[in-house]
Amino acid sequence: MSPVFTQACGQLPGALGGHVLVSACALLLAAATSLPLAALSVRSPRLRWISLAGASLIQTIPSLALLALFYPLLLLVSSAAKAVSGHGFPALGFLPALLALTLYAILPMLRNAVAGLAGVDPAVLEAADGVGMTPSQKFWRVQAHLAAPVVMAGVRNAATWTIGAATLATAVGQTSLGDYIFSGLQTESWSLVLFGCAASAALALSVDGLLALVESGLKRRDRPRIAVGLGLLAALLIGALAPAVAGSFRPKAYVIGAKNFSEQYILADLITSGLEREGARVSQKSDLGSAIAFRALAANDLDAYVDYSGTLWSNVLKRTDTPPRAELLRQLTVELKRRYGVTVLGSLGFENAYALAIRKADAQRLHVASLTDLAPHAPELSLGSDLEFLSRPEWRALSSAYGLKFRSERRFQPTFMYRAIAGHEVDAISAFSSDGRLAALDLVTLADPKGAAPSYDAVILISPHRAADARLRRALEPMVGRIDVEAMRRANLAVDRDANKLSAADAATALAKALGL
Repeated sequence: MSPVFTQACGQLPGALGGHVLVSACALLLAAATSLPLAALSVRSPRLRWISLAGASLIQTIPSLALLALFYPLLLLVSSAAKAVSGHGFPALGFLPALLALTLYAILPMLRNAVAGLAGVDPAVLEAADGVGMTPSQKFWRVQAHLAAPVVMAGVRNAATWTIGAATLATAVGQTSLGDYIFSGLQTESWSLVLFGCAASAALALSVDGLLALVESGLKRRDRPRIAVGLGLLAALLIGALAPAVAGSFRPKAYVIGAKNFSEQYILADLITSGLEREGARVSQKSDLGSAIAFRALAANDLDAYVDYSGTLWSNVLKRTDTPPRAELLRQLTVELKRRYGVTVLGSLGFENAYALAIRKADAQRLHVASLTDLAPHAPELSLGSDLEFLSRPEWRALSSAYGLKFRSERRFQPTFMYRAIAGHEVDAISAFSSDGRLAALDLVTLADPKGAAPSYDAVILISPHRAADARLRRALEPMVGRIDVEAMRRANLAVDRDANKLSAADAATALAKALGL
């Protein structure tokens, strides 16, 4: 059995439990909303049109966007609740995923319930009136009973879709089977991607099969069949959630964050192993965007994570000046503490700067060594960036300072960005200076002689409520100033290379040993 598969199986109980929990809660909440609404809509054509149009409109919003939009909204609500009552609630992870998935699950349930209830033969309803049934008896004993198979078909559609879409909840910090898919895509571990897809598909098919058993029982009026289907669904739910329930009785875990690239996975695992050596329980929230990660930390939804000084300077503090590296770090430390209560524990010792990179052969052919040299050639070239770079202040500063206007601009997951330049699909990329693939792919990073971009020291951030946590500091302080850029490049390349790649956890272990941590 391969180490990757063994590691994936070890993480399965937690990932499956998180996936089942958010999916089941979303389906129950959607059913509690859509079924009563359907019953009312059958009696009111206007309400029917409004409810179906509203549910259809929600379906037009991309699911990942809806998930992401709920986080800042819930964060505002949590902050308001804390200001009023002194108590907020976690806005990262479960809650935004639950609300987004619930909204998406409403339409198939609502549409089928309305169709089923409205499709009951009027002659049957007349007969019910003729035998003296009350409106309530007519609805429950006739209408609802006859419509039940059609309603169950909608529930089955909603369940299958929700279980599949729940893989996207990873992006807002909810543990799910999507953890395998997101990390596998980033590190090009296709076995992890397949594992996550297979697990999600198996769960969806199992639930659909059990709901089909209930549906057939309703059609045949076979109560034992219905009971078996519901009992097996309950057993599946209890079995999936048992590890999470057992874990809730243990001491509260530290929550470590990570963004969506290999270096972040490695550093999160390095922090995790340091805390575990201190006897702490640790959970991770990976594949977060820069804005979400910092907001979550400031709101105490994360306890610690690694960010970069230039990112925080431009995106959080909204600064456009570029002071010297040491001065930037000093001011950043003071301002994050003053404005947000966030502690900058210190720099890890290396800088991971955004840097435009091109192929070495192209640099020699065009005689390009800096962004100044690149500017005249940019209209003939295509630029590939990660998902964030083209929307960030740093890109606006660089493009303005050097007059960079490329023929075309494309966004990629970082892994596919490097694949794109290696395959000549783009001519330049927004590379990361600590990435081992720069040397492996024979890429040249271009100098920034005007100093348009700030420095990007990798820094450890600690949330406000963990600022005085002695155990957390004991675990993290030995890492400060200990990791040079060459060590980080080797660790990154060990995860990102094509052959004999390591998992992020194994790369973190090797890095810790090499540095004597």
